Amino acid sequence: MKSSLQKFKESYFLYSFRHDRVAMASFIAIIIFIILAITAPWIAPMDPYDANNIDIMNSEIPPSWNEGGEKSFPLGTDNMGRDMLSTMLYGLRTSIMIGIGAVSLQAFIGIFMGLSAGYFGGKTDAILMRIADIQFSFPYLMLAILVGAIFQIIFGIGRYEQLAVPLLILIIGFAEWPMYARTIRASVMREKNKEYVEAAKVIGLSNPVIMVRHVLPNSLTSLMVISTIQIANAVMSEAALSFLGLGMPVTMPSLGSLIRSGFDYIFSGSWWITIFPGILLILFVLAINLLGDWLRDVLNPKLYKG
Repeated sequence: MKSSLQKFKESYFLYSFRHDRVAMASFIAIIIFIILAITAPWIAPMDPYDANNIDIMNSEIPPSWNEGGEKSFPLGTDNMGRDMLSTMLYGLRTSIMIGIGAVSLQAFIGIFMGLSAGYFGGKTDAILMRIADIQFSFPYLMLAILVGAIFQIIFGIGRYEQLAVPLLILIIGFAEWPMYARTIRASVMREKNKEYVEAAKVIGLSNPVIMVRHVLPNSLTSLMVISTIQIANAVMSEAALSFLGLGMPVTMPSLGSLIRSGFDYIFSGSWWITIFPGILLILFVLAINLLGDWLRDVLNPKLYKG
């Protein structure tokens, strides 16, 4: 019998990936972005969180190739005197952390709700799906304003800045879980009537065991596509919230907070403070979306894969 590795090497999935230049380029780009984010504390020229490394006299220095630029700041500095290259690396790290954390929370809640709704059906399905509909009716911006305002009133702005990352993960995660719930529910409703589920019931397996060990693994294919797209959406949501002043504070760099901090200076000549983080955000989201589009096509059972 062929091993799992041998089957993977001969699979259409790997064949399609190796013959799709866009998918390979986007995957390589994502890996590079993740490596840069993970290694930011070691490869960044300075630590933007360390006040001892920041000199306000170095604020708004242009990129090194522009007139007035300095080689020690290849991409220039922001309005606080922080090295742009360093803040972008740390900002990418924060944005990816929020994106992955939010999607993990979305998946956990959505899979539980969708699996329960699809498997048990009836009143359970009706109640859980109405909860999902109600959740969809609340824009995440409204939720962010409400949660952020309440937290700042109770604990103060200083504490809010310290806990901005987990708060954004909670806000974005709770706002988008119905996407997972509906997808899992549809897959589970197809799977639960198949013969292997009936066989599992006959031999006496409990419902939780059948749901987790048998039904769920056969319903996860579509989640690969959703998770890829949702990470991009979560990063964009963080950028939007930070730009509106509802996300990461300007003292804690993320791609969104960097874009926001430089927006007031874009027409005064210091365009790089906003443009460079904006370009990095666009490239990262574009790479994820391109890979997600390829996954959607290659995992679509309706497409011919001869």
